[in-house]
Amino acid sequence: MSAVTFSQITKRYKDGPKAVDALDLDIADGEFMVLVGPSGCGKSTALRMLAGLEEITGGELSIDEQVVNDLPPGDRDIAMVFQNYALYPHMTVRRNMAFGLLRRRAHGGLAGILFHGAERRAELDAIDRKVLDTARTLGIEGLLERLPRALSGGQRQRVALGRALVRDPQVFLFDEPLSNLDARLRIEMRAEIRELHRRTKASMVYVTHDQEEAMTLADRMVVMKFGVVQQFGTPAECYGRPANRFVAGFVGTPVMNFVDGRVEGGTFISTDLRLPLATARWPHMPSGAATLGIRPDQLRVEPGTATGNAVPAVIRAVERLGDRTDVVLAVGSARLTARVENDERLAEGGPAGVRIALEAAHLFAPGEDGVRLPDALDGR
Repeated sequence: MSAVTFSQITKRYKDGPKAVDALDLDIADGEFMVLVGPSGCGKSTALRMLAGLEEITGGELSIDEQVVNDLPPGDRDIAMVFQNYALYPHMTVRRNMAFGLLRRRAHGGLAGILFHGAERRAELDAIDRKVLDTARTLGIEGLLERLPRALSGGQRQRVALGRALVRDPQVFLFDEPLSNLDARLRIEMRAEIRELHRRTKASMVYVTHDQEEAMTLADRMVVMKFGVVQQFGTPAECYGRPANRFVAGFVGTPVMNFVDGRVEGGTFISTDLRLPLATARWPHMPSGAATLGIRPDQLRVEPGTATGNAVPAVIRAVERLGDRTDVVLAVGSARLTARVENDERLAEGGPAGVRIALEAAHLFAPGEDGVRLPDALDGR
């Protein structure tokens, strides 16, 4: 187990833009770090540079305070779990899990380990015990003599995890390992990976495009876009205090609602809305263009004609999800999504009143990547 440091790490492909641009990142010993972002954001490239599978264009990469820029992958003492499992199809589960250990010992001068010698026999027995112990931990001890083609997707992923786990590496790397599994299996495997981390206390670096996966697994997470870090913090920080509009829209399900407008005299104004801002939250907000952001669970929807300070709306769509309901609303020219408790009175095409919890809202500078404007909660 070891700390990992990215210092101004850059990757540029020939005649192309930077895939990763001056990445600075400190991953503590035993930390579960998740790199998250849309396809093409540079997260997998950063992971592959850490693994030694991609050449580093610039900067310095260290594991346990040792610079590894030019160190071959096999000498970095890392273990990687791939999206496609990368199991050897002609080997049994037992041999797949043992392969890395056998190969390591062969490279260490025990090339004949499989063939003769009492000491070598003891080495093999130790490897087999480790494979069996790990298989029991993952619940796959009954699959050890099967070939990969006889396994389900979830079983193959457990074998891939086991192959990494038996090696006791300094750092575990995961490259979208759950993306080929169905929704139920993804949830089960997330729980297993998190439990493995708690039990092993190993350093883990995990790449995913699924922000929900990132939120549930990470001690801290890195949100990336176009090779640049947008925010680095705990899941709660990225969700509750997003650095900019991109992070606010990427983290959270359903996505945050955004309404473009302007602030004038403590009031947010758009084409069809006039919303008095919470003065305790924004006591000195200057006038000017801004975007209001509000989470779907901070909207309250009342069926029927709007009353009191509720904003008039028309229900465009109702998605009933069992324990909750997502409601798509037309509020003038704005389109908002609310996540509410089940209410059979909510009907598509019908009128509604919407109450917006402005004390929980955010204001962003204009533009697709506008930064979150400071408020009274900053620094708490």
